[in-house]
Amino acid sequence: MKILAVIPARYDSQRFPGKPLAKIGDRSMVQWVYEAAKSCSAFSEVVVATDSQKVADCVLGFGGKVEMTRSDHLSGTDRVAEVAQRYPEMTVIVNVQGDQPFVTPLMLTQLVAPYLAAETPPMTTLACPLDPDSGYLDPNVVKVICDRHHDALYFSRSPIPFYRNSGEAPVYQHLGLYAFSRDFLVKYAQLPPTPLEHCEGLEQLRVLEHGYKIRVCYSSMSVVEVNTPEDLAVAQLLVEQEVRSHS
Repeated sequence: MKILAVIPARYDSQRFPGKPLAKIGDRSMVQWVYEAAKSCSAFSEVVVATDSQKVADCVLGFGGKVEMTRSDHLSGTDRVAEVAQRYPEMTVIVNVQGDQPFVTPLMLTQLVAPYLAAETPPMTTLACPLDPDSGYLDPNVVKVICDRHHDALYFSRSPIPFYRNSGEAPVYQHLGLYAFSRDFLVKYAQLPPTPLEHCEGLEQLRVLEHGYKIRVCYSSMSVVEVNTPEDLAVAQLLVEQEVRSHS
């Protein structure tokens, strides 16, 4: 089995323009993500997908592989799907979000574990334990609830489920990493947007609304995502603390 990891890197982000090139320590964020993906032994190939020559030059500068894409894609997954067409020998395609500089090789391996076990889900994603105190009510923390087969029932920014009765529910914090079987990625790229996807601002709901399944894989931890300059400051502080602890 051959697995292609694609890192979509959009320079003109609305919330944080130039985000892929933002420095964390001595490296750009896209380099952090690329090096983490390259360290995952499950991946046959790792490429950065971008429509920006600035990002492409950065990737080539640190020795990475880059693919130029169209500039009119509405989502990172659409960008991933364009690149996947150029690699027909790959059977699984992974969308490694470019805003997760601290993603680990273990997390990426967990994401593709069903495929490595010869299973063929249309799509997988990653989740971790949800902190009920800080995450349950936070709309920036996406929740996912699962059925007994570890397939997603729903994703939401709202607190789900509603606990009319006390007890434990299969609710987790969703981590924005995705893997696709090649055939399903082609279908996904052709699916029209859906109402719940629009309401929640979560593109993975498009899959569920069209009747397809998403297998939820599990990680023991979450990692810092960088969506805003404030998040970048947190990431830089973490790196500085790590450097000090080893000095």
